[in-house]
Amino acid sequence: MENRGARLELRGVGKSYGIGEDRLVHAADDVSLTIESGAFVALSGASGSGKSTLLHLIGAIERPDSGTIVSNGQNVTALAGRALAAYRRTVGFVFQSYHLLPALTVLDNVIAPVLPYKTSFSKRERGRELLAAVGLAGRERSLPAKMSGGEQQRVAIARALVNAPALLLADEPTGNLDSANASEILQLLTDLRNDRDMTIILATHDPQVAARADRLIRLRDGGVVDDIALTQSDAAEDVIRRVGQLG
Repeated sequence: MENRGARLELRGVGKSYGIGEDRLVHAADDVSLTIESGAFVALSGASGSGKSTLLHLIGAIERPDSGTIVSNGQNVTALAGRALAAYRRTVGFVFQSYHLLPALTVLDNVIAPVLPYKTSFSKRERGRELLAAVGLAGRERSLPAKMSGGEQQRVAIARALVNAPALLLADEPTGNLDSANASEILQLLTDLRNDRDMTIILATHDPQVAARADRLIRLRDGGVVDDIALTQSDAAEDVIRRVGQLG
């Protein structure tokens, strides 16, 4: 299974929501970014800063009110119908809540997104391959309730990879985990990026999580206020010092 990471260009992307008479919240405010193929980017900021909205816009779960989003040369904001559905299949999503189906084995959870469709690959073989890739070989027949939170998040990551996505979007993927499991999940994401050349964009409010990325973009009120390249030597304390309080 080969991946080619997505190269993203956002130009003047805006998204607002009405929360009362004549009152708007700017969840994305004139955001312009270029994210290179294979990058590992952290979006940080306080609750309501626009992290999740930006992920939803990039993943075409929502449409922007203004601006354009281009992925590998394709104008995502102009897509509709089958073309839009095809783009969404090039994107994997991982959330804070695992969203596993409790009555299904972990193998069936992993392949659930492709079960209704004809594929060029063996679904169950790919599911077993992905479970092995996330360290769960031999657990194919387990039920989610018999697994730890960290193991369930590994299953959710395997499920997100079933279509060999060029882009993985992770929204607070360690939010429900203790520090040890969170560190393991972050290392897993880093290893997957390196092995499969995916582009990863991760939303987090935790500076220790953000410090694992190679680029930090901080948002406030839907706008970009910091965009900083990180190195492997940057610790969480360095990240906080360089961008100020992440809140």
